[in-house]
Amino acid sequence: MGLLYAHQMGNEKVFNNPDDFLLKEKIKGKQNEFAKSLLAGIEKETEAIDEKIKANLTNWDFEKIGQVEKAILRLATYELIYSDLDNAVIINEALEITKKLADPTAPSFINGILDSIVKGKK
Repeated sequence: MGLLYAHQMGNEKVFNNPDDFLLKEKIKGKQNEFAKSLLAGIEKETEAIDEKIKANLTNWDFEKIGQVEKAILRLATYELIYSDLDNAVIINEALEITKKLADPTAPSFINGILDSIVKGKK
């Protein structure tokens, strides 16, 4: 999530060399490889991910979503669409991150969008 946020804030180097950030955060081994695979997938599929998020917004403008919330949504949406991870686990992790990093009202907003994406996936 931190890498996505940094990229959204203008740090273009993040996608080209995520190792600096990952090592600084002490993310090594399998976690490092998993993080880089998520980052590469999100970079490749950002347009499709954003379209999926936009399609599930109700009375909200995508451009007005905060950068932290947008990074969380992109990560979770990518995992919901492109991974075999359990949907409930993905949403729960996204909500835990949201509770720590975003506005207090954001968890219900994030949950609503991700739940809508899951329902549309079936």
